[in-house]
Amino acid sequence: FLILLLFEAQGETSVFAIDAKLMRTLTFTSIQAGLSTLASLTVAIPLSWALSHQRKFLGRSLLVALLSVAMVLPTLVAVLGLVTVWGRRGWFNELLTSMELGSTGSWIYGIGGILLAHCFLNAPFMARSLLQRLEAIPTVQRKLSRSLDLSAWQRFRFMEWPAIKGSLPALCSTVFLLCFTSFAIVLTLGGSPKYNTLEVAIYEAIKLDFDIPRAVTLAVTQLAVCAVLVSIASSFRMTSKSVSEQSYVSPWTETGAKLWLQVALISLFAVFFLTPLAAILFKGAGKDLWKVLQDPLFHQTAFNSLILATASAILTLLTAVALIKARVNTIAPERLPQTKLTLLLRQLLSFSGSLYLAVPSLVMAFGFFLLARQLFNSIYLVAPFALIVANALLALPFAMAVLGPAIEKTTSKHDRLAFTLGVRGWSRWRLLEWPLIRQEVAFVSALAFCFSLGDFGIISLFGSQDFATLPWLLYQKMGSYRTDEAAAIALILLIITLVVFLAVPTMRRGKSHA
Repeated sequence: FLILLLFEAQGETSVFAIDAKLMRTLTFTSIQAGLSTLASLTVAIPLSWALSHQRKFLGRSLLVALLSVAMVLPTLVAVLGLVTVWGRRGWFNELLTSMELGSTGSWIYGIGGILLAHCFLNAPFMARSLLQRLEAIPTVQRKLSRSLDLSAWQRFRFMEWPAIKGSLPALCSTVFLLCFTSFAIVLTLGGSPKYNTLEVAIYEAIKLDFDIPRAVTLAVTQLAVCAVLVSIASSFRMTSKSVSEQSYVSPWTETGAKLWLQVALISLFAVFFLTPLAAILFKGAGKDLWKVLQDPLFHQTAFNSLILATASAILTLLTAVALIKARVNTIAPERLPQTKLTLLLRQLLSFSGSLYLAVPSLVMAFGFFLLARQLFNSIYLVAPFALIVANALLALPFAMAVLGPAIEKTTSKHDRLAFTLGVRGWSRWRLLEWPLIRQEVAFVSALAFCFSLGDFGIISLFGSQDFATLPWLLYQKMGSYRTDEAAAIALILLIITLVVFLAVPTMRRGKSHA
């Protein structure tokens, strides 16, 4: 992609000029990413603390599962739900009006809405990660804190904070990167050019102004900054010296003010997170749902989305397994001698899996856009290929993070026995590796499928009346103020995402009992 960008920029000296407008865009992108990360962390730490102490209330397992769903929730679905609740004519303003308390206006279209949407999507992800650290605190430490009669603050300071602080740098850097490369949220809620991020500026330079040199300047800047952010994020490890692998269930219950505080924190977050989803449910299940379901254009876009998401998931799995298996060959001494060349090859393979984190989806789409302009008369000829490949590459780092430890563990455990018995190739995969990693494969498949299904960044450059996906159709309905039809499409996207992603834990439990 960098070669394509440089090739397109040849002869344009202005491409590498950093002007005041670019600096303003870069500054706002960084500020909103920092504020979004801070807001998400401010919600995530109290929520994870409360959930770690309240383990037996009704609906807890569903709420914790929904924390994980937030990571793959289609961005435009979340935006529409938030606007339905907090918009100028949303539920909250209607409630205030009915109580004759005035209205909050259209504050959601601006920096406030951007921060709210980022917090809505990222705070659950952070809380779920921190909850795992808190639940893994060793039993002996819990018992010791009780025997010493430590207060809630002392327990948090001396036991719970040390358990989570080691994971905060990696978690915050990851969320900062996600917010820095945010596209759909800023495009729909930005409200004015002064709230543009680099990705939205790239989109406007291509689609509105067709200023390719300007788009190249922005894309090169985005790539450079993201490469630095990825290198920083990869230098952090989510480690802690005070956690164990076993989840701890406290035999003690909280009482008094601590109990009410924890219940209040969980209840407030549940209302904040579930209300926009409920808004999509109630608004999307109206009379326009049947109208949308009968629309031939919806049939075609739904078919496109499902086929593209399935193909992306398959390509993600195949690529991840191939890279991990190649890396495993450099680790196992039975396969390759451990030399400096082997070490270098291992590092290159590991780097290749995370390299795509440095390439935001819109920049990757821009690369395919430039490639199509160079090789074909129409950019839409490569649109399906671009969506499949780009979404697969964007999901690849997550796939390798999940599958890598599982495959490496099976290799180290069974390599000598397999070589002794002569079990190789397909037989080895079917008899040894597949039974042990099929749970992770199911999870990665669902993850990659949902990522591709809800992606709007790539289709934003290639979408047209002849080729569209459900997120593109949803954006078109929102842009033409046909909000009821948009809510119906959002409901369908939400249902597909929930069914696919929430089915994975059930599948994993079923396999574990087999």
